[in-house]
Amino acid sequence: MSTPLHTTTNSPVSPTTSRPGQGRPHLRKVLDEVTAGGFLGVQLRVRDERGEWVAGAGAGELDGSAGPVTDGHFRIGSTTKSFVATVVLLLVAEGRIGLDAPAADHLPEFGLDRRITVRMLLRHTSGIFNHTGELYEDGTIVLGVPWQGKEWVEKRFATYRPEDLVRLSLSKPARFAPGTGWSYANTNYVLARLVIERATGRTFAEELSRLVLRPLGLTGTLAPGDFPEIPAPHNRGYYRYEDAGQERIVDVTRQNPSWVGAGGDMISTTGDLATYFSALMGGRLLPAGLLAEMRTPEATVGYGLGVFAQETGSGTVFHHNGATMGSAALMYASADGRTVLTAGLTWVDDADLTIAPAFQAAQQRFVEAVFSGRLAG
Repeated sequence: MSTPLHTTTNSPVSPTTSRPGQGRPHLRKVLDEVTAGGFLGVQLRVRDERGEWVAGAGAGELDGSAGPVTDGHFRIGSTTKSFVATVVLLLVAEGRIGLDAPAADHLPEFGLDRRITVRMLLRHTSGIFNHTGELYEDGTIVLGVPWQGKEWVEKRFATYRPEDLVRLSLSKPARFAPGTGWSYANTNYVLARLVIERATGRTFAEELSRLVLRPLGLTGTLAPGDFPEIPAPHNRGYYRYEDAGQERIVDVTRQNPSWVGAGGDMISTTGDLATYFSALMGGRLLPAGLLAEMRTPEATVGYGLGVFAQETGSGTVFHHNGATMGSAALMYASADGRTVLTAGLTWVDDADLTIAPAFQAAQQRFVEAVFSGRLAG
C-alpha cells in the first residue's frame, strides 16, 4: 500500500513570523511568568490564524552568559512516543503491522503474553512492568534502570540495549492482565520500536525518516539511539545531586539516552514539532480511520495511541509532552491542527523532581493562553 501522506506538506496556516518575541503581549507575559517559575531557558512557538509567534526567555546557560535560543534543538522526552505511534500506524496502513495482532508475532524471542497486542503497547494497557521503575498504589517503589541521583550521573553515558530493557521488565511481575488496566510504561514503546524494526527489516530511524521526516521536510528531528550529542544551537540542561554530603551541579546536555530508549530518547525543535503535529492532527499523515483510532482515548487518563486528549474551554486539544534530565517538550494542537503550541524547556533537574509543579503550571498557563481564549488580546 502507498504511504497515506498527502503530497501537500505546507502548514494549514501560512505563518507570518514576527521578529522573535514581538507582539502578542499576553503570550510574552505568560512566557516570562513560566520562566520565572524555575526554568532556566524556555523557547516557545505558536501557530494559529494570526500567523506564527516565536520567542525565548531566560538564559541559554546556567551562568547567564548566553541568552536563550529561540529555535534550537532540545531533548523531547516522552514526546518521542507520539512519533513511534505514528510510524507504527503508518506501517499498519501499509499492511506491514496488524494493530490488534499479538506483539509476540514480531518478537518471539521474549516469550510475551500472546494477549498483548500492538494496540496495547501504544495505549499502555499491556500491563508490562516499566523498566524505569514502578510506583504501586500502596506506595511501594520497585526500581528499574538507574535514572536518579549520583548513580544516574555516573552512568549517564552507559549504553542500554533495548532487548535488555525488555528482559528487565519481563523479569518483574506484570501490573495486570493484558487489556484490563492502564499503566504508563516506557517499555511499551521500546517494544513498539522493536516491532517496527522487525516488521520492516530497517532501523526505526530509517523508517521515521522515510515516513515522517522526509515527507514533512523536518531537518531538526532525530532518533539518536545511544549517541550522546545534541546538534547546535541549543540551550543547556543541568542536574543537581548530592555526593559525599555536598551538592553538585553537572551539565547533562550531553547524555546517552538509551536508558529510556523509545520511551523518550528523541531530539527536535519547536518548528519541527509544530509542523509534525499540525500535519498529524490535520489529517495529512494518517488515513482518517487510523487517526480516529489514535485520538480515541481510554477512560483512565484520556490516552489514545501515542497522544493525550484534553478538554479546554475551546474544545478538545491533543498533546504529548515529555521530559528527561534537564530538558522537556510541550506539543499541543487543536483537533484540526490549525492551532499549535510547541515549547522546549531547560532547567536544573534533581532526583526529587522539584521542577514538577512548575512544569505542570507551565502546561496549564500555556494551554489557557493559546487554546482557552481566557487571555486572548
